[in-house]
Amino acid sequence: MAERANRMLKPVERMTVQILVDNVTDSLSTNPEHIDSELRCLMERGLRVWSGESICCAHHGLSLVLTAESAGARHTMLFDAGPEAYAVQRNGDRLGIDFAAIDAMMLSHGHWDHAGGMLEAARAIRRARPQGDLPCYLHPGMFRQRGRQLPNGQVSPMADVPRPEDYGREGAQPVVVDAACTALDDRFFVSGEIPRVTSYEKGMLGQVARAVESDPWTPDPLIMDERFLAAHVQDKGLVVFTACSHAGLINVLTEARRQLPGIPLHAVVGGFHLAGEHPEKIIPETVRDLAGFGARWIVPSHCTGWRAVTALVNAFGEDHVVPGAVGKRIRF
Repeated sequence: MAERANRMLKPVERMTVQILVDNVTDSLSTNPEHIDSELRCLMERGLRVWSGESICCAHHGLSLVLTAESAGARHTMLFDAGPEAYAVQRNGDRLGIDFAAIDAMMLSHGHWDHAGGMLEAARAIRRARPQGDLPCYLHPGMFRQRGRQLPNGQVSPMADVPRPEDYGREGAQPVVVDAACTALDDRFFVSGEIPRVTSYEKGMLGQVARAVESDPWTPDPLIMDERFLAAHVQDKGLVVFTACSHAGLINVLTEARRQLPGIPLHAVVGGFHLAGEHPEKIIPETVRDLAGFGARWIVPSHCTGWRAVTALVNAFGEDHVVPGAVGKRIRF
């Protein structure tokens, strides 16, 4: 499969990442030349009066609008849609997201903070472009009920994610597969399930799941429905998008290297899930092993956490690490 995937994935000339939803807002920090702040993006949209009503809202979740350009053609993928409809609506309006240009959608895994805005995103696309295909890539294991088991043994349930038929009602075509595939004229690589090969990346401890409400809760720390997305930018290398890295950032990048051999890692973007009592304990091992992938750019976002961001900057420097924030635009 790795050799086949490597042959199928076509390189693109340029990749633009617009951060539609993220936990952080930061329009003040300086950025490298290839990264535009939210303020710059809003001013391009005609912002003249700076106010609370004029800017994007930060929210606990992640959504990326990814546009690949090659030979005069554009292919745009929506990677997750944040925790709720409001953030998609508000931020999309302020950033001027061209929903009509979005060709496909992908939900990285079955958690509310990535899935809550998916149906609103599908509606926005269909309002802007009523006709044409809108494939939505989903994993069959992401539709179970999930929760967090508290220290006292009680379970705090999570909101369910939309089911395939929900997307169908909004005019999307659910593509429910657990195997790797390419999308949008082979410009994007949708991973299969991510093998767990490191000894220290143990998933989301304390998570439980059940098929239906009458079933007992059972441990579900590995979240095997999680997948990553990748693209090959010619003359630069692989850009890997990992929404939450419950599989572990090193497991994600190891699988990307296995599936797409021979392509150097140019950038990794997304949530690294290194915040919280248990994930924070593996920050040293993660930073140590990340060095072996030689990424030119590291863009920690969403659930990475300030301790991990600090460790990454200390290890790799500001010339390689640029934290994500809502409204930022990144060009590879």
